[in-house]
Amino acid sequence: MRALFPGSFDPVTQGHQDVLRRAASLFDEVVVCVMFNAHKTGRLPVAERLDRLHAAATGLGNVTVDSHTGGLLVDYCRRAGIDVVIRGVRGVLDLEYEMPMARMNRELAGVETFFIAADPALAHISSTLVTAMGQQDRPHGDADAR
Repeated sequence: MRALFPGSFDPVTQGHQDVLRRAASLFDEVVVCVMFNAHKTGRLPVAERLDRLHAAATGLGNVTVDSHTGGLLVDYCRRAGIDVVIRGVRGVLDLEYEMPMARMNRELAGVETFFIAADPALAHISSTLVTAMGQQDRPHGDADAR
């Protein structure tokens, strides 16, 4: 069975890597896919996110990396023949955010959502937090340093 692990991955975190490894052990194939999120402002170019996802997938022979920045997630699933979406959840707030989308994906295209609970040691990590911490290390006035 093929599964899709979508996200903005801006940037890829240890939590994303953990969910990806665990999903790869459960499904025949996992497509990890950079998606567009209208509620987030992209900080890293899509090409850089893809490179980081390739690195995160090193050693996972059943994982492929892709991007889909136009259209709905269910459109991608239909085109790729994928019936399951993987979502990592850190807590109740993530679940409350994810449940309406899971219901809609099932209603629109019969796509089921498989939730993977975050490793408690990583549950505090978010892309927003990682980005904020990275900005603290930059010299003042050097917005592009990395």
